[in-house]
Amino acid sequence: MSPPRRALVLCALSAFSALLSSCGSGLHASDIAANPLSYGGQPTIALGATSVSGDIAPVRDPSVIYAGGTYYLFVTDAVGAWNGSLPFLCSSDRAVWRYCGSVFPAVPAWLQAKLPGLTEIWAPDISYFNGEYHIYYSASIVNTTRTVIGLATNVTLDFQDPRYHWVDRGMVTESFAGAEINDLDPNVLVDGDRVWLSYGSYWDGIRQREIDPATGMLKPGPVYEMAARPWVPVHPIEGSSQLRHDGWYYLFVSIDRCCNADLATNNYKMAVGRSKSPNGPFVAKDGTPMMDGGSTVILEGSAQWVGVGGGTVYDDPSSGKTMIVFHGQKITEGGRATLWVKEVSWADGWPVVL
Repeated sequence: MSPPRRALVLCALSAFSALLSSCGSGLHASDIAANPLSYGGQPTIALGATSVSGDIAPVRDPSVIYAGGTYYLFVTDAVGAWNGSLPFLCSSDRAVWRYCGSVFPAVPAWLQAKLPGLTEIWAPDISYFNGEYHIYYSASIVNTTRTVIGLATNVTLDFQDPRYHWVDRGMVTESFAGAEINDLDPNVLVDGDRVWLSYGSYWDGIRQREIDPATGMLKPGPVYEMAARPWVPVHPIEGSSQLRHDGWYYLFVSIDRCCNADLATNNYKMAVGRSKSPNGPFVAKDGTPMMDGGSTVILEGSAQWVGVGGGTVYDDPSSGKTMIVFHGQKITEGGRATLWVKEVSWADGWPVVL
């Protein structure tokens, strides 16, 4: 029998645990076991050639928003000249992308003080509420269990607007060794006048807390358990993406292993569950609770691509379509992480990647 879903009430300033991100986590192929529960998967597509072009590699963990006729896509900066800057790409048509700038000139000093030697900022998430654009991001010292989620805001994303200026709001939350959750991979759901932050990577799964729209910071209150993989070694689940669509709340996650040099072990994929509440409980298409490891796979690798995931699903206000942005590692290019943009259709209340 599955344990009851529960809200974890915070003790004052209780520390959370961190585990390494799947990108460079040092896991071995033997750590990845088959989930004993059925995925109940939708038919998945066989990835061939990506339909986008421009500055699309290296790109990991993309998050996108549409504003003023332009798509802005924020990405992990772990590779190349973008290190520590939180870069973003721009497109007018979702097809051709170009580098447009960075949130920071370098890793913020306060973040360096918390994580000495830090050179990378991971898994940004862009959202708009309370009259400002909010970019939540995470950072961790590789091969440690120390993670921080930070926030920066801007009143506009148009870098030609004289009001364009990123304000560093500092730390939102942090995790330490010895507790139960990894404060990594933030994602925001704006649901009317309420704002929800989901986060988590490996360790004890995905959690959610409420954000104060006025400050962008966490409100006092419960921590909701959203998804986990308790029956799989090292519990490989991360990269949550929340979406409200046609009366349902959907929780998309990336499961299994990504972004390691041994491409044969990169069996990353994206899966989903749904709920009538933004706080869950979320269940897969076959009815298995996501807290028990249930998930409905919608996207996975192919003969040409591995490490497929790290995606964000969103309803595009320009086209009226549901879209997904994600990364995949191209085998013929040594596993270089590359941007993908695909349309999502809906069948009987479940998403299908086209």
